[in-house]
Amino acid sequence: MFKKSFLIPFLCSSVLTSGAVPSELFSSLIPTKVLATFKALPSPIQYPQYTDQTAGDWLYFNPSTWTSGFFPATLYALNTRKQLCGATPANALSIADWLSLGRSASNGLLSVTTANGVGHDVGFISYPFVEELAINPKNQTAINAVNKYATELAARFDPVVGCTRSWDTADPTDFQVIIDNMMNLEVLFHSADLTGNNTLRQIAKTHADTTMKNHFRPDGSSTWHVVEYNSTTGAVIKKRTAQGYADNSTWSRGQAWAIYGYANMHKFTNDQNYLATARKAATYFLTHLPADGVVPWDFNAPLTPPPRPADSSAATIVVNGLLLLAQQETSVVSKQLWIDGALRILNSITALAWKPSWQSLLSNGTVNWPANNFLTGIVYGTGHSFLSGPSRSHHRPVVLRVGDYYYIRAGNELVSMGLASCHSPFAAPNSS
Repeated sequence: MFKKSFLIPFLCSSVLTSGAVPSELFSSLIPTKVLATFKALPSPIQYPQYTDQTAGDWLYFNPSTWTSGFFPATLYALNTRKQLCGATPANALSIADWLSLGRSASNGLLSVTTANGVGHDVGFISYPFVEELAINPKNQTAINAVNKYATELAARFDPVVGCTRSWDTADPTDFQVIIDNMMNLEVLFHSADLTGNNTLRQIAKTHADTTMKNHFRPDGSSTWHVVEYNSTTGAVIKKRTAQGYADNSTWSRGQAWAIYGYANMHKFTNDQNYLATARKAATYFLTHLPADGVVPWDFNAPLTPPPRPADSSAATIVVNGLLLLAQQETSVVSKQLWIDGALRILNSITALAWKPSWQSLLSNGTVNWPANNFLTGIVYGTGHSFLSGPSRSHHRPVVLRVGDYYYIRAGNELVSMGLASCHSPFAAPNSS
C-alpha cells in the first residue's frame, strides 16, 4: 500500500533547492534547433535519432524505425507551446508554422506498419497523429492512421497470455513482453473513441492487468524489463532484463515507462488499481535517487567500478510521468510530492545535459553501451553520462529518441498546470 507518511519527509527534504523551473526549458534555442533539424530532414524522409559523440550532429534513420514518431511529435509540441506562450522574437516561436511542419514531417510515417519491423511500437508512431486529432478531430488522414496502428497493435494481442506481443521471436510460443509496451496502449483508447470498438479498450486493460501482475516484484514497487510467456499455456517462462544491469535489478527507463504508463491508464479508465501501481513505482523511483538527483541508468548497478552512467532519458520520461500522476491526484499533499520530484529531476537533467553547441537540446546520451555508442544527443532519450555498470543488450537495434521531445513536453505541462511562466520561470507553489 502507498504510504504518504513515508514519502513526505523524504521528498520535502530532498527538493529544497529544486523548486525553481530551469530557464533553459523555455530557451529560444529550443525552437531554433528544432527548426534547423526539420530543414535538414533528408529526402526521401528520414528522422533524427541520435548525434555523433563529438560535434553533436544528428544521424538520420528510415521511418520504419520504432522511434520515428518522436520528431514529428516534437513539432506538434512546439505548436502547443506557441498556443500556451505566444510567438515572439524573444522566444523564437515566431520563426515557423509549427503545425504545418508537424503535418509535413508526419507524412513519412503513413506507410509504417508492423510488417516492416515496428511491431508493438506503432503506438509511438501514432503520437503525431493523436496530436493532430486534438487540433482537428475531423482530419481523416490522422483518423485513418490512428485506427490502422491500433488495429495492428490489437492483432498482436494473445488472449491466452493476456498481453500484446512486444518482440517477435523465432519460436512463436516464446511470447515476450516488455514494460515499455505500457506506453503503446494509448493508441487503443484513441481508436476506441473514434470507432466505438470497446474491444480495443479491453485489450489495453487486459494487457495492463497482466503486466501489473507479472512485471512488478512482490512489493509492487519495482519492475522487471522482460517477461517471457508460453503462448500455448500463458504460463510465465522467465523474468529478465534486456537493457538493465541484471535480471534482479531495476532498469530506470523501464521504471519510468511503468510510472507514466499506469498514470495514463488511470487517466483513461479511472481504475484505482492503476493509480496505486503508478504511485508505488514513483515512490521507488524517487526514494532510490542518488543525493544529486541524477537518475542512474539502473538503480542496482554498482557505483564503482566500472562507472555507472546516469540516464537522463529515464529522467525526461519520468518527469512527464510524475506530472501526469500529479494531475490524477485529488490530495494536495500527494500532488505536491510528485511535482517536487519532477522538478528535482528536471533541474538535474538540465544541469547535466543542456548542450547549446549541439544540434540536440541535450547531450550525455547512451544509444547502445555494448556497441560503444554513448555520450551522444538523443531525441528519444537523453541517455547516460558517467556516474557509475555495464550496460545493455537488446534483441533489436537500440535507438533512443525521447529526451528532447519529453523535455519540451515537460515545459508545456508545467505551464498548463500553472507551475511555470513561459517568460520567467518561477518556483512552484509549496515546492519546499
